[in-house]
Amino acid sequence: MNARPYVILSAAMSVDGYLDDTSPERLLLSNAPDFDRVDQVRAESDAILIGATTMRKDNPRLLVNSKERRTKRLAEGRSEYPLKVTVTASGDLDADLKFWHFGGQKLVFTVDSAVDKVKTTLGDLADVVSVGPELDWGLVLDELGRRGVGRLMVEGGGTIHTQLMAQDLADEVHLAIAPLLVGQPDAPRFLGAAAYPGGSTARMRVLEVTAIGDVVFVRYAPKERSRPA
Repeated sequence: MNARPYVILSAAMSVDGYLDDTSPERLLLSNAPDFDRVDQVRAESDAILIGATTMRKDNPRLLVNSKERRTKRLAEGRSEYPLKVTVTASGDLDADLKFWHFGGQKLVFTVDSAVDKVKTTLGDLADVVSVGPELDWGLVLDELGRRGVGRLMVEGGGTIHTQLMAQDLADEVHLAIAPLLVGQPDAPRFLGAAAYPGGSTARMRVLEVTAIGDVVFVRYAPKERSRPA
């Protein structure tokens, strides 16, 4: 059996932990140098995953934007773009979204009750896989490993970040912290309420802290938790 991919959760958030505000326009939390850092992480990944809610809300293309990085991928014998992955339990997807029409291969994970709906909606735009009666992240990662994905970048949204952290399936967390305060309780947060491994006193190891302009970039190792002495 192939190994599961190395999972990186990637997010930009405000100082008070929000991914966005409640306005119709997307809140830009990052800056240009940090967007370039994200592009590099995408280029190093075998697959990029976002949830269907994030896809519907933000309508991202989810590409490696740098031509030089894409050329390097090809020179290494890899596809020009990473595999693009989404998950949906409802099956509510729109075939007109940019996700399906840019980049390389696309893959959808869904559940038994929605698989026919997704296949009808998307046709040949994506490969569609059901993981059973309920969404099972272990089976999602197993299938990605079977398909040769060694490094998976997860770009949200908050529900997916929360589920993967709560199930102890994230190997790294990449956080770009913007010098902004949102303060809107209905705005989406990076993480929600959950029974996280080790509880509220378990401390994650810090791998890196870097200032990128006015953004602070932090890398954590969430599986390396310890309790205070």
